[in-house]
Amino acid sequence: MAHSRSAKKRIRQNITRRLANKSVLTSLKTQVKKFEAVAAGGDAAKANQAFLRTVSMVDKAAKTGRLHPNTAARKKSRLARLLNKAQKTTA
Repeated sequence: MAHSRSAKKRIRQNITRRLANKSVLTSLKTQVKKFEAVAAGGDAAKANQAFLRTVSMVDKAAKTGRLHPNTAARKKSRLARLLNKAQKTTA
């Protein structure tokens, strides 16, 4: 257990930041799953809109430091490949 005031403050800050990170990352995972479901469904227009929403969330998470920039780039690349695959199967 922390004894100094600064260590106690650091614990409070860590808790707050951990909860904020968890909230963003959990909603991001949910959005990715929604996109994957839409992409598997076969509707190209809906898949494209879900893709844009998902990529936006990934970019915001990377911009605020919730995700490493390379992780964000990797996720966006995989989502784009999935979108292209879905569009080819519907066309």
